[in-house]
Amino acid sequence: MTASFVPELTPNVVHPWVAAGRDRVRFAVSIYPNPPDWPGFIRHVRWMEDHGIDGYFSYDHPAANADCWTALAALAASTSTIRLGTAIDCVYYRSPYLLARQAADVDRISGGRLVLGIGIGDRPDEFEMMGMTYPPVGQRLRALEEAIVILRGLWSGEPFAFSGDHFTASTPGGFLPPVQQPHIPIIIAGGGEKVTLRQVAKYADASNMGAHESIGGAYSAEDLARKFDVLRGYLAEHGRAPESVLRTQFTMPLIVAETRDALARKMAAMPQDVLAWCGAALFAGTPDETIAFYRDLTAKGFQYFIANILAGDEETVELLAEAVMPAFA
Repeated sequence: MTASFVPELTPNVVHPWVAAGRDRVRFAVSIYPNPPDWPGFIRHVRWMEDHGIDGYFSYDHPAANADCWTALAALAASTSTIRLGTAIDCVYYRSPYLLARQAADVDRISGGRLVLGIGIGDRPDEFEMMGMTYPPVGQRLRALEEAIVILRGLWSGEPFAFSGDHFTASTPGGFLPPVQQPHIPIIIAGGGEKVTLRQVAKYADASNMGAHESIGGAYSAEDLARKFDVLRGYLAEHGRAPESVLRTQFTMPLIVAETRDALARKMAAMPQDVLAWCGAALFAGTPDETIAFYRDLTAKGFQYFIANILAGDEETVELLAEAVMPAFA
């Protein structure tokens, strides 16, 4: 691949959003699928903002009611302080040029609150629905790197041209960049120890993984210890301190109810095929059990939690904010 100039690819400072998590545990929410009631959805995220939830992360599944960037643009214009992110944008679903444009626009609308979570896609059926070929994992990983080069190059505002095996993009200069300083933080999703965690160390401000093959395969305490150790080694290779990358965890889904009986009734009313597919990535419990669950993950090294909430389960969001988060204040 060739580029007219090589933009700064490895973060050389700790992003303020990352640094803010050194001494405290933070929680974010991601609702799946995106609720079709737009006014209600916006009111709900405003409620999260008012109750101290750090971020709202939008899924990138275009068939699931709404495009993630449409949702984030609406929220950027309707909120003031909550972080807005993608969990996780697939680099194949839009050209990297369009992704750079949409990300910069949302960052500008929000006054510099975007977190860009990116990944290689994990849904062959979704690729097929969109009329796209689902490439082998190695190709997708290389495409992710090319997309990052293009994002950094376009966001520099300088004249830039890039030609790779997967993507091309160019600008004569003057691409309207994001406003966030020192840059939009990037999350790379996945737990692959040969490539993905090396990419995290080279390009990202945060990693994201969870207890499912589609979100990094971080099932056990041994898995987490090994993956975090591998990441530390890659960070050292790039001259970065361990604390320069935020370790985020994706709970898929989180289900909370006041009592065990209420929890059983709630889960019985949910789509059973979805719960079965989530497997070990699902956590269901009372507020006290949920506090214990996240304390255990904090002790294992996670600092930031993105709770996937199934659409319609507003109770879980309320209990997370009002009964669980105070234990970590």
